[in-house]
This record gives sequence, structure tokens and C-alpha cells, in this order.
Amino acid sequence: MTGSSSVVVRVPATSANLGPGYDTLGLALDLYDEVEVALSDDGVTVEVEGQGAGEVDPGEGHLIVKTMRATFDRMGVPQPSGVTLRCRNRIPHARGLGSSSAAICAGILTARALAPALSGTAGGISDDDVFALATELEGHPDNVAPCLAGGLTIAWSERSGTPRMVKLPLHEDVRPVVLIPPFRSSTKEARGLLPKEVPHSDAAVNAGRAALLVAALTRMPEPGLLLAATEDRLHQDYRAPAMPQTADLVRRLRTAGVPAVVSGAGPTVLVFSTSDTEDLIAPEVGTDWLIQPLNVHLQGAGVQFPETR
Repeated sequence: MTGSSSVVVRVPATSANLGPGYDTLGLALDLYDEVEVALSDDGVTVEVEGQGAGEVDPGEGHLIVKTMRATFDRMGVPQPSGVTLRCRNRIPHARGLGSSSAAICAGILTARALAPALSGTAGGISDDDVFALATELEGHPDNVAPCLAGGLTIAWSERSGTPRMVKLPLHEDVRPVVLIPPFRSSTKEARGLLPKEVPHSDAAVNAGRAALLVAALTRMPEPGLLLAATEDRLHQDYRAPAMPQTADLVRRLRTAGVPAVVSGAGPTVLVFSTSDTEDLIAPEVGTDWLIQPLNVHLQGAGVQFPETR
């Protein structure tokens, strides 16, 4: 047997869409889940601290375990007889901050790191294959791209179906702030509210705003430019009935001149704060929501073996 029989993976929270960049734009944030996995002979054991403790499946049904199994199969690696999984979770569940994408990325990277210990040979799958499998399991690439690569990403699929991404430099004067509510939402429910067709004029507005947003996030932000660039007509209004408090907060913040959007499928709100708008946020939010300024995570998911920690 070659390779380590245990591994530690740290995966960041992410915010997708960023307003007009539906299923395309994503941002990695300095909020992490840390997963430690060791091969064993005693079946599957899952321990969870923090977010999701007492709620998620403690065995084979855990998303990381299922993802590991799928990855071993994809690589043609023998399945381990057992694994011990310890999760220290900080990413809120069902809040639009990429908790499921983080779990999927963690499962794939963990399986790739442990594969040599199971197969007896080096090898595995490439970074492109990791991204493709993560996209396949998650269903869309906008969260898994920044989770794996870090920073600001644009993700898309080729005509062949192959997912692709590019990473862009975010200007240092743009500071993300997430506004996390005490309630949750369902991505499946939020997607179910979207119409199959939208007016051509709305699609044209979003195409322009998404292009403008890339410019606004990667250069010195000009007053008012981020507000205009984060306008959306494709998904947020349609999803508002599922999260009226989120929709109302976004509306009030934007009326005050703050570039606020729904984070992913919600209900968290993402704000691109600058020196011109940072003092305008708290008065609109109130006391029920957690206001959490976060740095952008630039490196993406990281893998360490215990002996190197």
C-alpha cells in the first residue's frame, strides 16, 4: 500500500450569481469547513461539529461520504471498507453560501488524496476532472468553481457539456459582507420558481450588467457603478415569494444606494461594501440578521496530510 491513509481538506464558503451572473459568477469567501478523513476497517463513522451537527446523516448518507464513493468509482479505485469522517463546519447550511458545493468538493478531493492508499499506485484524476465531477454532482458550476479555485470566477459549459472556468483578480477595495438570516431556504424550491422563458429585454439587461459587474469588481470601484452592475432581472424577483424578508432587505439596501444581491439561492444577502456604503448597511439590517464582513478567499480548497500540518 502506498500513500497516506488520512487527509485533511479545508473548503471555503462561496456566493454564486452575484446578482446578474446567474449560474456563472462565483466568489470564494474566508469562511471554511474543515474535513478530516481516515481509512478504517470499522464501517463509516461521521462526527460533525458546528453547522449541521445533529442534523446531517451520520453514515453512508452523508454528502461527503456519498461523494467519496462516487469518486472512487469514477477513478476505478476499490472502495474502502470503512472511513472515519470528522467535520468542523462553519458554513451555514441552506443559506445560499455553498455548503453543499463545499461538501462535494471536499469529498472529491479527499477521495483523490486517499486513492493511492487503496489502489497501491499513484495517479487519480486531474484538476479538470475534479471540476467536471463536482459540477456533475452539484448540477451547476457556479459554486464549485470558486470553491476549488478561490477568488472571483466565471464558469460556463462548452457545447459538449464540459464545464470550464476562469479566475479573475478582485480589486482590493471591494469588501464582501454577508447578511445571514435566522431562517433557511431550499435551492430546489428557489429554482422551481424560475420561469422557463424570460423577456428578451430582461436577458439583454442581465447580459450587460454581468459584463459591467466583472469590470466593476476587477478595477477601482467608482461611486454608483457597483449598484448599477448588480441589477438583476432573471432570477431574484421570481424567487422573492420564497424569501420575502430577503427580497425586502435587498430592496431597502439598494434604495439606500448599497450594492446588495441575493447570495446564491438565498436567503443570505451579499453586499459589496466600499468606503462610500459601509455605514449604510447596519441601519437597514436590524438585529435579527448576522452581519459578517468576510475577506475573499484567494487560494481555493486546500489538501493537507496530517504529517505536514
